[in-house]
Amino acid sequence: MSLLTRDVSLSYGRRKVVSAIDFTLETGDLVALLGPNGSGKSTLLRALGRLLRPSHGVVELDGRSLAAWPAGNFARRVALLGQTHAPVGEMTVRELIALGRHPHQGFLGLPTRRDADAIEAAIRLTGLGSAAGRMLHELSGGEQQRAWFALVLAQEPEILLLDEPTTFLDLANQMVVLELIEELNRLRRISVVMALHDLGQAARYARRLVLLRDGSVLAEGTAAEVLTKERIRDAYGVEAEIVRGASGVPTVVPLRAIRPA
Repeated sequence: MSLLTRDVSLSYGRRKVVSAIDFTLETGDLVALLGPNGSGKSTLLRALGRLLRPSHGVVELDGRSLAAWPAGNFARRVALLGQTHAPVGEMTVRELIALGRHPHQGFLGLPTRRDADAIEAAIRLTGLGSAAGRMLHELSGGEQQRAWFALVLAQEPEILLLDEPTTFLDLANQMVVLELIEELNRLRRISVVMALHDLGQAARYARRLVLLRDGSVLAEGTAAEVLTKERIRDAYGVEAEIVRGASGVPTVVPLRAIRPA
C-alpha cells in the first residue's frame, strides 16, 4: 500500500503554498512533517487526505488518483485528524467516537458488533473510559483532543494523517498519544504521517523526517540527517546546538533567533 504525491503543487486561490513536492508513504512508515508556520505541513496533509486538490501534479493511493476513489472506500483506508474540528452539536464522547464507524456501515447505517468493539477499543486506547458518557463540551481541551483522536482510531484506517495530534495536551498526555501512535504503527502496521512542531518528539518517535520550508522539501531522512545546525538555521532562522544523549536521539537546543538584517 502506498500514498504518494508526484510533482504536486497546492494553492489557495492564486496563492501557491506547496511547490513541486514528491512524497511517498509506504506500508508501515512513520513520518513526521516539520517546518515553521506557513511551510506547508497542514496543506500537504489536506491534499493527502483528499480535502484539497492539487493545482499541479497528482496524489495517488495504491496507484490510483485520489479523485478516482469512491468516498467510502477511501475513508476506510485513510483517516485525517486536523488541528480544528467541525461543530458536532450536542453529543457524548461515545457518540462522537461512533462517527468514525460510518465508512464501515451499510446503506441503513445499522451498527454491528464489530462497530461496538471498535468504538470500545478506541475509548480504551485513549483512556477515555470515565469520560465516554459525558457531553463533549464538558471536557477540557486536552480531553476533547483525545476524543477526536479516538474517532479516527475507531475508523480503523490503514493510514493515519495527523496534524499536530498533541495540541492542547499536557506533557504526560502528549507522550501517551505519541506512544500509542508508535504502538499502532509497530504492532498493527498502520502507516502514519504527522505534522509536529516539537523537534524532539519528531526525533524520538518518527523514523523519517521531512523538513519543509516555504512549501518545498528542504531535507528528508533520519533525525540525525535532518536535524543539523545548518538546516535548523535555514528552516527556522534559529541558531541551535544539537545534543545527543545516551539514546543517540538528537535534541535541538535553541540558542538565539536570527533577526533579519
